[in-house]
Amino acid sequence: MRSGRYLPLVATLLLGAAVVPAHATTIQITIDNLVFAPAEVSAKVGDTIEWTNKDVFAHTATARNGDFDVATPPKQTVTSVLTKVGSVEYYCRYHPNMKAVLTIAP
Repeated sequence: MRSGRYLPLVATLLLGAAVVPAHATTIQITIDNLVFAPAEVSAKVGDTIEWTNKDVFAHTATARNGDFDVATPPKQTVTSVLTKVGSVEYYCRYHPNMKAVLTIAP
């Protein structure tokens, strides 16, 4: 047997073991006094958005392109996981003056 024959296999295994998978992040968006904060957020596919509604009435986070429509009851927190890449403008269906942008990278 030739020991050099296995060198590429060993190198591949070692390099594969050194690669650390990316971990998803939880990003907090607060709804307070009819405002999404922060109004501009950058995230990645697989990240979780934690929507916290501090107001006394319900809101939504509704994507203008139809990618998501998250209902947020008063004084509660809900979560959603990002699945698509893109820049998404969203608003509250009940209060259309509430607007924000979510930029999602791969």
